[in-house]
Amino acid sequence: MERYFFDIQSGRELFADEEGLRLPDRKAAEVEAMQTLVGIVKESVFKSERPDLAVEVRSATERLFCVSMVQRNGSTKH
Repeated sequence: MERYFFDIQSGRELFADEEGLRLPDRKAAEVEAMQTLVGIVKESVFKSERPDLAVEVRSATERLFCVSMVQRNGSTKH
Protein backbone atom coordinates (compact mmCIF):
# COMPACT_ATOMS: atom_id res chain seq x y z
CA MET A 1 0.00 0.00 0.00
CA GLU A 2 1.20 3.45 -0.88
CA ARG A 3 1.04 6.47 1.43
CA TYR A 4 -0.99 9.40 0.09
CA PHE A 5 -0.88 12.93 1.48
CA PHE A 6 -3.93 15.23 1.39
CA ASP A 7 -2.94 18.91 1.52
CA ILE A 8 -5.79 21.37 2.05
CA GLN A 9 -5.80 24.67 0.15
CA SER A 10 -8.28 27.20 1.56
CA GLY A 11 -8.13 30.58 -0.13
CA ARG A 12 -4.48 31.56 0.19
CA GLU A 13 -3.74 29.19 3.08
CA LEU A 14 -2.16 25.77 2.65
CA PHE A 15 -2.43 23.10 5.32
CA ALA A 16 0.11 20.40 4.55
CA ASP A 17 -0.66 16.81 5.52
CA GLU A 18 2.44 15.58 7.31
CA GLU A 19 1.13 12.09 8.14
CA GLY A 20 -0.78 10.87 5.10
CA LEU A 21 -2.82 7.70 4.79
CA ARG A 22 -1.87 4.27 3.52
CA LEU A 23 -4.38 3.31 0.85
CA PRO A 24 -4.55 0.38 -1.58
CA ASP A 25 -4.54 2.41 -4.79
CA ARG A 26 -5.07 5.75 -6.50
CA LYS A 27 -8.83 5.21 -6.81
CA ALA A 28 -9.08 4.91 -3.01
CA ALA A 29 -7.09 8.16 -2.74
CA GLU A 30 -9.52 9.87 -5.13
CA VAL A 31 -12.48 8.77 -3.00
CA GLU A 32 -10.74 9.95 0.18
CA ALA A 33 -9.96 13.34 -1.39
CA MET A 34 -13.59 13.85 -2.44
CA GLN A 35 -14.90 12.82 0.98
CA THR A 36 -12.45 15.20 2.65
CA LEU A 37 -13.55 18.08 0.42
CA VAL A 38 -17.25 17.37 1.00
CA GLY A 39 -16.65 17.26 4.77
CA ILE A 40 -14.93 20.65 4.72
CA VAL A 41 -17.70 22.16 2.58
CA LYS A 42 -20.39 20.80 4.93
CA GLU A 43 -18.65 22.37 7.92
CA SER A 44 -18.38 25.76 6.23
CA VAL A 45 -21.80 25.91 4.56
CA PHE A 46 -23.24 28.43 7.07
CA LYS A 47 -20.19 30.69 7.26
CA SER A 48 -20.58 34.07 5.59
CA GLU A 49 -17.34 33.77 3.62
CA ARG A 50 -16.29 30.55 1.95
CA PRO A 51 -13.02 30.63 0.05
CA ASP A 52 -12.30 28.34 -2.85
CA LEU A 53 -11.22 24.97 -1.47
CA ALA A 54 -8.98 22.25 -2.83
CA VAL A 55 -7.51 18.97 -1.70
CA GLU A 56 -4.18 18.37 -3.39
CA VAL A 57 -3.08 14.74 -3.29
CA ARG A 58 0.54 13.69 -3.49
CA SER A 59 2.69 10.65 -2.95
CA ALA A 60 6.04 10.75 -1.20
CA THR A 61 7.65 11.73 -4.50
CA GLU A 62 5.15 13.64 -6.66
CA ARG A 63 1.88 15.56 -6.92
CA LEU A 64 -0.84 13.30 -8.25
CA PHE A 65 -4.11 15.23 -8.60
CA CYS A 66 -6.36 17.88 -7.09
CA VAL A 67 -10.09 18.05 -6.34
CA SER A 68 -11.62 21.47 -5.76
CA MET A 69 -14.72 23.52 -5.09
CA VAL A 70 -15.07 27.00 -6.52
CA GLN A 71 -17.80 29.30 -5.26
CA ARG A 72 -19.26 31.84 -7.68
CA ASN A 73 -21.33 34.79 -6.54
CA GLY A 74 -24.04 36.35 -8.67
CA SER A 75 -25.79 34.87 -11.65
CA THR A 76 -23.95 32.81 -14.17
CA LYS A 77 -25.00 32.68 -17.81
CA HIS A 78 -24.56 29.40 -19.63
